[in-house]
Amino acid sequence: MTKSTRLMLIGAGVGMAASFAAGFALAAQPHMQAALKALRNSKAELETAQPDKAGHRVKAIGLVDQAIAEVQAGIVAGAN
Repeated sequence: MTKSTRLMLIGAGVGMAASFAAGFALAAQPHMQAALKALRNSKAELETAQPDKAGHRVKAIGLVDQAIAEVQAGIVAGAN
């Protein structure tokens, strides 16, 4: 095995380990993940609802989008 092949395999191994660690850190927040799932489900329900809500449905979708972004930011912050 050549030196460059060995280095490439080592690099791939390190990359996979780092990816696993990052995934574990993100997944280690079950309540934040559950909140994110609930918000995404809520957004889907709002998008499916009839649009005859005097603009409140559209505003609610925007607020849910903001909440999703905040939860995602919290997950990232909690992983550090």
